[in-house]
Amino acid sequence: MLKLRNLIAVLAMAILAASVQAELKQGRDYDLVNPPQSTEKGKLEVIEFFSYMCPHCNHIDPLISKWQKTLAKDVQFQRVPVIFRPQWEAPARLYYTLDAMGETEKLHGAVFAAIHNEHTDLMNEANVINWVVQKGLDRKKFTDTYNSFAVQSKALGSKQKQATYGIPGVPAFVVAGKYRTPDNYPGGPDEMLKLVDELIAKARAEQGRK
Repeated sequence: MLKLRNLIAVLAMAILAASVQAELKQGRDYDLVNPPQSTEKGKLEVIEFFSYMCPHCNHIDPLISKWQKTLAKDVQFQRVPVIFRPQWEAPARLYYTLDAMGETEKLHGAVFAAIHNEHTDLMNEANVINWVVQKGLDRKKFTDTYNSFAVQSKALGSKQKQATYGIPGVPAFVVAGKYRTPDNYPGGPDEMLKLVDELIAKARAEQGRK
């Protein structure tokens, strides 16, 4: 009986995966990353390309914070701040500095609020440092981390990744190093995250994962 139940469960998942793949259409629901990028073995990688300066990223971020808690254990979620123009480098380095200091969970949403609700200018180093000090972070520790080789390297890596993955605008998601959500996606934030879930299911089925 147990084997029969397991067989039924596997068949149900296969039918669901096939249904998802049949519904998704290249050029409409996703674009292909060319060439596809390698990912960590045993993990289903999901990258969110974003910018603190982007109003659409601001709108979707609260939903992402809840959505990522629903992801399966084998899904590896990460954020990459894009730098489409020189003024966006400071907020990108702000993200990596908060991440290095273990302050992302506390201040990630606050950065969006500062820029889009409070109209705070965080496009240069001095303003960024003054803002984080107001939020209770140590000035010297933050400044040293912000100007560290590690953070500068990650900011450079962001520029390289956005080019490698062909990111035309944000927010954008890349699943399994292969599937990129389409630019100017017509749906709202909820629909975009639902699309990402479907792309995860598609990649999972292709990799023979349960």
